[in-house]
Amino acid sequence: MFLLYRIRKTLLSLGGILVLAACTPNPYKAANKSYRQQVKGYARTIRQRPLPAGVDSVPPAPYWVGTTNFNLRKPNFVIIHHTAQNSCPQTLQTFTAPRTQVSAHYVICRDGTVYHMLNDYLRAWQAGLSKWGNITDVNSISIGIELDNNGFEPFPPEQINSLVRLLTRLKTTYNIPAANFIGHGDIAPTRKNDPSSFFPWKDLSDKGFGLWYSDTTGICVPGGFSTLTALRLIGYDTKDSAAAAMAFKRHFESDTTRTWGMNDEKVLYSLYRLYQ
Repeated sequence: MFLLYRIRKTLLSLGGILVLAACTPNPYKAANKSYRQQVKGYARTIRQRPLPAGVDSVPPAPYWVGTTNFNLRKPNFVIIHHTAQNSCPQTLQTFTAPRTQVSAHYVICRDGTVYHMLNDYLRAWQAGLSKWGNITDVNSISIGIELDNNGFEPFPPEQINSLVRLLTRLKTTYNIPAANFIGHGDIAPTRKNDPSSFFPWKDLSDKGFGLWYSDTTGICVPGGFSTLTALRLIGYDTKDSAAAAMAFKRHFESDTTRTWGMNDEKVLYSLYRLYQ
């Protein structure tokens, strides 16, 4: 009888939660409607045939031929940000206001709640003016993840746990290489510093998200080693070499100083060898 009582109580509690969730008004109803309208517009674009026969052809092609071998383009990078705002609701409002012109695929709150704001196959406006290697349109090949954090505080374990679960799924689903999990500050070193020096890049690398350097104790940097060449090989835009070096130190050494010494050189050389 006691067991039946507990089961009944649990079911009633679950029912109450479901009713409460169903009755809770969604403050982003208007934004969600706009999302659906925009998606329908892109769906119409995809359904259109390519340019009419003859537009790019001399002589004109006699008829249109559609290939049967295609699929959707998939993301190949993940860019991690911190929001530089004070709460998840503030960030959700920012990403649903047309005037801001910024967005991300995912927002992860401090308590670990994950908001999936944009289909992974669609292009978010999260990377901005950025560059990684020879890639100058990072938005078109990446997924953006924003962590609710003002940039001056550690990232809670609950938030990192949710991030790891999400990254695990993304890496498996899209076959994203370990080296392609990077930060906003890495691709835009003159403008951005997120995620901050508090971000646990080493822990993520241990789980397969991002590369990391080996023990530098016995490393001897060879003469003629070029810091700028190594930074470029990894992916950094070295047009502003000081900004690139700072971004590197923030990511791999949790160091925000502007100095560059032998230890920095050893860490860079260790990573450089992974990219050769």
